[in-house]
Amino acid sequence: MSEILRGMSRDGSARILVINSRDIVNAAIGYHHTTPTASAALGRLLTAASMVGSLMGEKQNRITFSVSGDGPIGKMLATADYYGNVKGYIENPAADLPLKANGKLDVGGAVGRGTLAVIREDGSPEPHVGTVGLVSGEIAEDITRYFAESEQVPTLCALGVTVDRDLTCLAAGGVIVQLLPFADEEVISRLEENAAGLYDISRHFREGKSLTDVAEIAMKNIPFDIFDELTVEYKCDCSRERMLTAIRRVGRPEIEKMLNEEEAEGHARSLEANCRFCNSSYRFEEGELLAAASKK
Repeated sequence: MSEILRGMSRDGSARILVINSRDIVNAAIGYHHTTPTASAALGRLLTAASMVGSLMGEKQNRITFSVSGDGPIGKMLATADYYGNVKGYIENPAADLPLKANGKLDVGGAVGRGTLAVIREDGSPEPHVGTVGLVSGEIAEDITRYFAESEQVPTLCALGVTVDRDLTCLAAGGVIVQLLPFADEEVISRLEENAAGLYDISRHFREGKSLTDVAEIAMKNIPFDIFDELTVEYKCDCSRERMLTAIRRVGRPEIEKMLNEEEAEGHARSLEANCRFCNSSYRFEEGELLAAASKK
């Protein structure tokens, strides 16, 4: 399990979220078998999505961060629910690059140039979608740009993932600080000064700092209160029923075409569906598929 701390400055100028996301990132590594660079990229995106998800107002709300770059990683997705639980997908988990000159993983190079789309689902007929160009592909700067341009919310975002020699996640976490309407100028100045202390966010967790310790770095000399701490996890909600519903939407003609192709290749007339978030597989026999396709 991972944890999120949520708080606010006492004068109402800013809200803060801090997450220790090591367990989330390790779950993602286990499902997707990512290289160190891919682990860092997907881990940062999952970390950010979990924090932002926990800010949504209704239980049916969901938010998805979609990164589409021209680097070797390809497309990445991270989807979070109202509780901050998150799941993710990476197109090329085997993508890896040499370390940068400073010894850091080259996430920006692996992501490349492209766009960040944020899809908010709130129960409306159509989701709200905001898209911005990637600033660096390092994820944190791109999240900051999205909030500034698409939602007009000045935001500080710090994200970090440290991968161990055995390819597991040694430490991971993030901080989001957002200014609220009519924020005090002195608070803004102090937040800007404190931002330097969040440069290597995963180091703080690697050194054993708590969520509160990290919040105090971000909010140094700014009185603030902690509202709560949430337990969150990497959680895929796929099921056999959901997969069958998705196949049914393809339509009977297309289902029959796929069954015929399976038969032509010497396989049984059945189809297998794989979840891209957790790699679970579901096999459906012909009768079950055609019966589902016949439902209105």
